[in-house]
Amino acid sequence: MNYAYWLATVPGISNRVRLHLWKEAGSAEALYGMTERQLRELQGVSDALAQRITEDHRRDTQAAYAALGARGIDFFSIEDERYPRRLREIADAPYALYGKGKVWQERRAVAIVGARQCSEYGRQLAFRIAERLAEQGICVVSGMAQGVDRAGHEGALAAGGVTCAVLGCGVDICYPMSSRRLFDSIPDRGCLLSEYPPRTEPKPYFFPQRNRIIAGLAELTIVVEAREKSGSLITADCALEQGKDVYAVPGRVTDPLSGGCNRLIRQGAGIVLSVDDLLRELSICGFREDRHAGTENLSLEKEERLVYSCVDLRPTSMEELLQRTGLTLPALAEILTGLEKRGFVLETFKNCYVRRM
Repeated sequence: MNYAYWLATVPGISNRVRLHLWKEAGSAEALYGMTERQLRELQGVSDALAQRITEDHRRDTQAAYAALGARGIDFFSIEDERYPRRLREIADAPYALYGKGKVWQERRAVAIVGARQCSEYGRQLAFRIAERLAEQGICVVSGMAQGVDRAGHEGALAAGGVTCAVLGCGVDICYPMSSRRLFDSIPDRGCLLSEYPPRTEPKPYFFPQRNRIIAGLAELTIVVEAREKSGSLITADCALEQGKDVYAVPGRVTDPLSGGCNRLIRQGAGIVLSVDDLLRELSICGFREDRHAGTENLSLEKEERLVYSCVDLRPTSMEELLQRTGLTLPALAEILTGLEKRGFVLETFKNCYVRRM
């Protein structure tokens, strides 16, 4: 019998109570072997709780535990040596985790979080940061939400790196459904993790809880875009409470998506001014210069370099580019088409372009 699985699935008790019972008894197996009277003698264990635990012995957990393996789902508790070291050190660490994929391997890890309804600028920046981190062998941790989270996972996978998605539901449930391809891809290069048992449907209050795990698995947290009231700020707060660094991407004071990031910076968070600067500040070995660090080394003709230098990471309209470059409309349109085909710029919506990172 897997006693840790039994304790993890005792109904009607919280994670904090599970941790307390485990610490008081010394192990799940020891707890299972206690009589109701012995349980009552443990600190903080009421008569009702002692009765509930002993009555739960009648529940058959062996079949359910065996079924996990048959479905490709791994289970490990805080008593297991595979349990993430950094996560073990946080307050209210999940007693147990369910995993799908390569589960968790100890390595450097950075969390990338941000707005679900992010801008194209935020999406590209999250993708590029994750891609560069993954190139350095760093695991990118996020929550598989739309927007910044998704871009972070995709950037890590694009670099052939490792990524970990912490879910607010069971690891056998894809949420949101629009991320099905990503959900299916992550286990091949990393893992899906959750403290919730399989078949657990997502609920709004699960997501703030899972944010402590995202922060707990990582050495530091990067917030790319966030409104003043954002779930990403919960993750940042968790990281700070865990004694870890938080970095944020600054933005215009009039941009709602930058409100949360600017507030974090005002409160002392590190500033992400560029991907390369971030990597230098983190002192990551094997640093390589960004191929888009400047235009002088790009294989572009003179007028192409002119147009490329006028395109920013925020959408720039055709009208603005005409004013900045002094080119004719046909010439500008031809150059933009060429730059887009070669992967230097992206038309985010009609006649508005951003620089690919």
